[in-house]
Order: sequence, then structure tokens, then C-alpha cells
Amino acid sequence: MLKSRLKTLFLAASVTFLAVSLIIFPQESFDASIRGLNMWWEIVFPSLLPFFIVSEMLIGLGVVRFIGILLEPLMRPLFKVPGVGGFVWAMGIASGFPAGAKLTARMRQEGQLSKIEAERLVSFTNSSNPLFIFGAVSVGFFYNVHLGVILALAHYLGNISVGLMMRFYGRSEERTTTDKKPKISLRDAFAALHRARVQDNRPIGKLLGDAVTSSIQTLLMIGGFIILFSVINKLLFHLHITVFLAKFLEDILVMLGMTGMLSLPFISGLFEITLGSQMTSQVQDATLMHQAIITSFILAFSGFSVQAQVASILAQTDIRFQPFFFARIAQGFFAAFYAFLLWKPVYERFFQDEQPSNVLPVMEYFTSEGSRLADTYSRIVTAGPLITIGSLLVYIWILGIRLLDKK
Repeated sequence: MLKSRLKTLFLAASVTFLAVSLIIFPQESFDASIRGLNMWWEIVFPSLLPFFIVSEMLIGLGVVRFIGILLEPLMRPLFKVPGVGGFVWAMGIASGFPAGAKLTARMRQEGQLSKIEAERLVSFTNSSNPLFIFGAVSVGFFYNVHLGVILALAHYLGNISVGLMMRFYGRSEERTTTDKKPKISLRDAFAALHRARVQDNRPIGKLLGDAVTSSIQTLLMIGGFIILFSVINKLLFHLHITVFLAKFLEDILVMLGMTGMLSLPFISGLFEITLGSQMTSQVQDATLMHQAIITSFILAFSGFSVQAQVASILAQTDIRFQPFFFARIAQGFFAAFYAFLLWKPVYERFFQDEQPSNVLPVMEYFTSEGSRLADTYSRIVTAGPLITIGSLLVYIWILGIRLLDKK
């Protein structure tokens, strides 16, 4: 009872403090809101919407069941999750935050995952997409596309490490302990695809309409969180709370051989990854390796903004948020360690100015791929608002038709 009252008091005091801060700093709050809105308007909405719609269609048409049976022999031994986890993982990497959480919640609602399996899966299927790592962070902030190779390798190796670690999570709560090797059968996979399609039983037009409305509703929620945490981050800075917290971190960074100037970007990155990454790139006293390590941690931790989005999505199911939060901390340390570990054998060997002449072709491929991703990112920023406006008009049109049909 006391704990519940203290929680109520804390939440009420926090929201009141936020409201007072908004009144004290109206211009700063407005500027932060515009910044968050632009990020959602230009990048987040147009880059995530196609993946959300396609994933909803694939689930409704039974393709995910088909993929799940084929990937069962890979995902079950490695990560202790069903084969559908492979689809969620791939879509999470391709589309970025918080697609992994959305798809995991959907799989759980359909009964394709147990509670423990869903908590394992969501812990390692939320990640930054290559477009953001190469386009926004490497090129947009550091003006160095080669750095994206290190950040991407550290980030996705961290994802895999978390997945392997979380396979041991919840073993005591699982009902079944048998670990039989599943048989791969295309016939069974096609049969599962057909059964899922028949059970869904929605016409293709309604399926597409539901996919659009569900995706846009999720993205509107994501936009609200992005704007909110952009404002909170700005207010914490002007109230000197961020600086106060950074003071405690300076000594730790100095002990690790880094400059204490990285403490403020690190704290800011714990709240919002874009601002934290940008501030890290602007610290001139730090070496590029130390900037890469801090940025890797920030990208892996995801920021409280993304974590709040995930918590909101998971709240619609019985999936607990605590394992996801623990996994974000673990992935932060994994990613920072991999960035440090890979710096000399990868970046210094292949990408420094005095690089040797025998550069591996695979590294050239990564570099050219990074350039294409940077170009794609630039095009999305240019065309993003038009895509957002068009999609919102389609959403309003679909809702209007459905409301008229109900009447």
C-alpha cells in the first residue's frame, strides 16, 4: 500500500514539475517540439510506414507462419524462440525501432509465442536500421561513412549477443523442457500458410485497409513520444539536471581513458539517441574511437524515448517490460565493447587515410553500400513530408468510409 502511494506521489510530482517547466521555458519547449515533429515528419513516418504495412499484410496472408516453420531449426536452438522470430528479427533490423516490439506483440496476441518466448524475442529484435546508422549518424553527424561499418557491426553483434544471452531467460517458468529437433517440410509450411489465410478470412481490400490504419495509429503514437521526449530532454538541459548527472559520469570516463566532455552527450543520449549521437560527434577533445564507443552504447541502449514507445506497445499484451530494459543495458555494454574490439582490426586497417593498398573487396562493398544508404536517407528527408501528408489523407479517407458504413 505504501509503495503504491509513493508511486502515485512520484508520478504526480513529476508531471507537475514538467508542467511548471513548460511554463518557465515556453520558447525552448516549442523549439524542442518542432525538432521532434520534424524528425517524425521527415524520417520516422515515411521510413517505418511501408515496413509496418507490409508486415501486417504478411501476417494476415499467412506468410509469417510459412517463414516460421522454415526458420524453426535456426531460431529454436540459438535463441529459444519459434521460427516466426526470424521474421520479426529481420523486419526489426530493416525498419528499426520499434518494429520488433510491434511485431512481437502481434505474434503474442495471435498465440504464436508464449509469454517467455515473446520477452526473449523483443529483447533482441529492436535495433537501429542501417539507414539511420549510415545515413543520419555516420554521414549526417560524423561526415564519415566508413564509421558506419564499425557502428553497424557493433550494433548488430550486440543484438546477437543479447539474443544468445536471453535464451537462458525464464527457463524455470517455461512449461515445456523438451528440446526436440523440428523437421523442415515445405509441405507443412505451405499447409500452415493456407490455414492462416483461411482463419484470417478477410478480403484483400479490408486486409490492406486494416494494415494502413493499424500502422498509422502506431506511428501517431510513436510521434507523440518523440515530441514529448525531445521536450523533456531540452528542459532537463535548461534546468541543469543533465549537467548535474553528467558530473557523476566524468570521473568514470576519465578512468577509462576518455575525455570527461563525453559525459554530457552520453546522458543526453540516454534520453534520445539522435541528440546524443549528434552531441557526441561535436566533442572535439575526444578521439574518433572514443566517440564511436559512446555512440555505439547510445544506439544500443535506444534511449528512454524508444523504450517508452516499446513499453506502450507491450502494455497491450502480457509481455513484461523489465526484461527488455535489462537487455538494452546489456546490449549497450556489448556494443561499446565490440566497437572497441573491432576498431584496430577493421577501421584502422581498412579505412584510415593511410590505409594499405590491399583493401578487401568486402570492405569496399560496405563503403559503397553505406554511400547508397546515405543517399537514400537524404531522399527520404526530402520526400518524407509529402509521404506523411499523403498517408494521413489516406488514413482519414479510410476512417471516413468505415464510419459512413457503420451508419
